[in-house]
Amino acid sequence: MASPTTALHSDLAIPPGELLAEELEVRGMTQGELADQMGRPRQTISAIVRGKKAITAETALQLEAALGIPAQLWVGLEGRYQLALARRAT
Repeated sequence: MASPTTALHSDLAIPPGELLAEELEVRGMTQGELADQMGRPRQTISAIVRGKKAITAETALQLEAALGIPAQLWVGLEGRYQLALARRAT
């Protein structure tokens, strides 16, 4: 049993781009269409989907505008992903 000072955490690192890819598939939208709608290079969206590029606060706001998914969700997913990667590295 964990004591009050012991934090439990998961080391499962899932890039938020996986959720983005699933969302695009559900909507029948291509990465290129999303990139065009956001005014971002297609390579950027591709890199996010592949987990090679982080979702910044600016990108999260653009995703919110394009998809209606709150920016907080994207930033939170990215933060948890980066933290899981950092835990693995230590």
